[in-house]
Amino acid sequence: MFSGRKFAAFLFDMDGTVLNSTAAAERVWSDWARRHGLDVATFLPTMHGRRAIETVSRLALPGVDPQREAEEITQAEIADVDGIEAIAGAAAFLASLPSRRWAIVTSSPRELALRRIEAAGLPLPETIITAEDVLHGKPAPDCFLLAAQRLGADAGDCLVFEDAVPGIQAGEAAGAEVLVITATHQHRMETPLATISNYSDVRVVTDANGRLALEMRQSAAAS
Repeated sequence: MFSGRKFAAFLFDMDGTVLNSTAAAERVWSDWARRHGLDVATFLPTMHGRRAIETVSRLALPGVDPQREAEEITQAEIADVDGIEAIAGAAAFLASLPSRRWAIVTSSPRELALRRIEAAGLPLPETIITAEDVLHGKPAPDCFLLAAQRLGADAGDCLVFEDAVPGIQAGEAAGAEVLVITATHQHRMETPLATISNYSDVRVVTDANGRLALEMRQSAAAS
């Protein structure tokens, strides 16, 4: 995978990439959408991968304060972690990475991110970039650029793990390579980028200089 290329660091989106929070998030956002008279089925696909404040702001609803609404939505999401679980193989994969060579880069606020990571039983990285850390959320590249900087790497020397279009666009805009995780996709995504369903069939190889390569496990490669 990636023709044997080695990377300085791995940058992971959170929701849909290392953990599955779709049911919980959609419960909260569905309730919110109904209260504001939105068509839930049409609205829900548009809210994944972006910060809540940007999702609300884009709707330009009359009399709605995006900051206040985003805060209320976040508190509801923090309260509802029922059914949140790790993507298959993610816990072991993340635990195998050198601590200073990976980060979680999420559109969620920090309190929500910590709550969901704990609920999914995933290791907490030393570096985590959340909604509060950047002025412009995904699809702007700011979050991935900041994560790379904090890891002491160039974004162009990083591999981004993403599942949603805004995050994929952010990773590409940052100059990083992007790997698409499809575990939570309900429909096939047409993309020229490399994809994997989950982490069960991949492993990381770290060289003497701490650089990371992604490889398919022998059993998966043989099949």
